Amino acid sequence: MLFWIVAAALTAAVVLLIVPPLLRKPEGAAEERAAYDLEVYRDQLGELERDQGRGLISEAQAAAARAEIGRRMLAIADRGKGNAKDGAKGKVPPARAPRSAMALAALLAVLLPLGTLAVYGKLGRPELPAQPLASRNLDHERGGPPKNVLAAMDKLKAQLAETPDDPQGWAILGQAYAKMGRLPEAADALGKAVALAGDDLELLGSYGEVLISANGGTVPDEARKTFDRVLAKDPTEPRARFYAALARFQAGDSKDALERWSALLAESHADAPWVPIVRTQIAEAAKALNLDPAKVTPEPLPAQQQPPVAQNQGQGQGQTEGEDQQQMIRGMVDGLAARLEANPDDVDGWLRLSRSYGVMGESAKAIDAARKARERAPQRPDVLVAYASALLSAEPRSSKPGPMPEEAVASLRQALAAEPDNRDALWLLGLNAAGVGQTAEATDLWTRLLAQFKPEEPEYTLIRARLESLKAGG
Repeated sequence: MLFWIVAAALTAAVVLLIVPPLLRKPEGAAEERAAYDLEVYRDQLGELERDQGRGLISEAQAAAARAEIGRRMLAIADRGKGNAKDGAKGKVPPARAPRSAMALAALLAVLLPLGTLAVYGKLGRPELPAQPLASRNLDHERGGPPKNVLAAMDKLKAQLAETPDDPQGWAILGQAYAKMGRLPEAADALGKAVALAGDDLELLGSYGEVLISANGGTVPDEARKTFDRVLAKDPTEPRARFYAALARFQAGDSKDALERWSALLAESHADAPWVPIVRTQIAEAAKALNLDPAKVTPEPLPAQQQPPVAQNQGQGQGQTEGEDQQQMIRGMVDGLAARLEANPDDVDGWLRLSRSYGVMGESAKAIDAARKARERAPQRPDVLVAYASALLSAEPRSSKPGPMPEEAVASLRQALAAEPDNRDALWLLGLNAAGVGQTAEATDLWTRLLAQFKPEEPEYTLIRARLESLKAGG
């Protein structure tokens, strides 16, 4: 009974807060409106005089405008005098609210209690005890994985702590982390599985892909070495061939990348799922080398023949799987965005969101997410580089070197000031300096970068070649 008494009192209090203001007419509203209008017209007269003084309008135009403004000011003054006369004669009606406001107040006074009672009668459960915060599944409420999944992962981690030499356990844990979007943890778990399993090609491929995803689509050195291990065992493995070429392309060796992708396309059947993206990458590499993509793109092998029924089913299934995959990716990205709106201080989350948007080709959203990460961690070098990279990704590709956006350059310089050995900042700032003809600055930046690699590493060869090109005036 106490509950109903309190509910009724609260409902009545809400009604009393909402209804009375609707029944009152604000005093002096007309006078305040007239004073505001007069002030606006005075400002317009002043602006008119300034425009005439600057020669923007003629004397005749200014006179006509002044006359119109004066007519409006006189109309306001006449209305004020009329109201004053009516007040002196006792003709001013009592202040009353408009009929629409009175009708709305009456409607709210009736419907608010009845509506509240109807909704609670349908959904309310007064007999249900309170639920303490500690007993609630907050991760599930925020769109995270179910509690039983987290419990299973905790159990698996406990088992791995006792038996850390279980490659299958580490692989399962890494794949679970990857599905949850916790890419650094996924890469760590899969790395341990790879170290224990040796040359498991499928596991090596998964590990390499997670490393790339965790790095925002850029192939890190560890991923390149992983895919090279796959190719050493199986030179025809298409996933490893694609990413190995992508690593060379991102390192600036467009010629090697073009040769690798062209060989992959020429040895693939036309209906292979990776053919479209390989064609796209060949076109990118050709443009970087000032070549005609149509002339350097080979034709793939004929499509594999399948029975008519099976072929139709396979096409439908492949299309459905592709659509499902796209929807799954979009759902994961949207879920991450929603979680970040609820918890905007997650800097690493904003970086993951920016990388995801970049991979999906949504440059504006990638820049916005990276900007939010920078606002929350303005001194972190990786955040500053990520913001600059997002800005650069939105720039149209060009075979001719040129200046980078000033905002990207400023962010990279700030990152380099915070971390003088930051490889990404040294490389990108060197490219910018070389593009605008500042050879001395580019040489200094790339010399500092070269010192961080060993002579047997491919990056060393690439940077050394760039430095020699600068010395030769290229």
